[in-house]
Amino acid sequence: MRLATFNVENMFERPAAMNLPQWSDGREVLEDFAKLNDLIARANYTKSVKDQLLAIMGSYPGLLTQGTSKFIRLREVRGKLVGKVAGQNQVKVDGRNEWVGWFELVPDRVDEEAVINTGRIINLVNADILCVVEADSRVALTRFNGLVLEQAGGASYDHVMLIDGNDERGIDVGILTRQGFSIDGIVSHVDDADAEGVIFSRDCAEYGVDLPGGGHLLVLTNHFKSKGYGSQVSSNAKRERQAARVRQIYDARRAAGVNLIAVVGDLNDTPDSVPLAPLLKGGSDLVDVMDHPAFVGDGRAGTHGNGTPSSKLDYILMSPALAGRVNVGGIERRGVWGGQNGTLFPHIPEITKEIEAASDHAALWVDFA
Repeated sequence: MRLATFNVENMFERPAAMNLPQWSDGREVLEDFAKLNDLIARANYTKSVKDQLLAIMGSYPGLLTQGTSKFIRLREVRGKLVGKVAGQNQVKVDGRNEWVGWFELVPDRVDEEAVINTGRIINLVNADILCVVEADSRVALTRFNGLVLEQAGGASYDHVMLIDGNDERGIDVGILTRQGFSIDGIVSHVDDADAEGVIFSRDCAEYGVDLPGGGHLLVLTNHFKSKGYGSQVSSNAKRERQAARVRQIYDARRAAGVNLIAVVGDLNDTPDSVPLAPLLKGGSDLVDVMDHPAFVGDGRAGTHGNGTPSSKLDYILMSPALAGRVNVGGIERRGVWGGQNGTLFPHIPEITKEIEAASDHAALWVDFA
């Protein structure tokens, strides 16, 4: 049985701000997008709120005048947020209850070769249970499974599941499984909250999977808060809350008698970081596949980008009983464009330039007895 996790950011389309050559290129757009939606959620639109709305919208050509720009657009269902008064653009409403609408990110098509190369890497990994990060939706994931994997020379999966999470950009976590590995239970944690508010940026989706030999595997699929935008302090605090909650869920399942558990996905921080300490330290018995004696690496400790130790972001963490069944584990890095010229490490020959890369994350996999 093979379990894998892979960041499938290049499916069919993604927000244009996230489809730029470098993450940093779209960071300001994503920060502005978050700020706009925060401002319009206020009960009262003070002069300061209105000034900020006009300033941000005015920095995106077309957003003030036509309601849409290259990266952000305004959806209005009832009432108008902005209009002309004495020839000047002004916020026409004084609070959230005076209109119905929102801001959303404008989607952009992903390079076609990158889509196929994503399928090629999935086929190379050939997992029985594949956990995916940054999938657009269940509809998109199902379409990708049915159309792309076969075109890329492989076989589609028999079961596809994804629960829409909390990310307004529409990047969620999901699971695909082969015949004999049916999904028999789903639990979502999108509404989990603490004193600070909602915990998960996307979800900590629990998927129960029946195993051919009669066993049962519980997979907790995650995508923690990124370092990409927002302050470092707030981002670190968010990931720490998420790690603590996942640890609580894991401990509760273990206490209930579930022995085979995997915590997988993009946790967006390194193993020695403070934010991941609640999950990896403090008496945790979870075993990172990359620390397992049966793991066969390629000399690079990281999973993102160029594979440096500071880019170790992706994980397959296993309960002791599951770790005891490991035959071998590994990393599939051939879908990533390494270095400035793509020559830092081998990639599949179909990737001829950076835009055609399957992902900027390597896939992690592990085989169990």
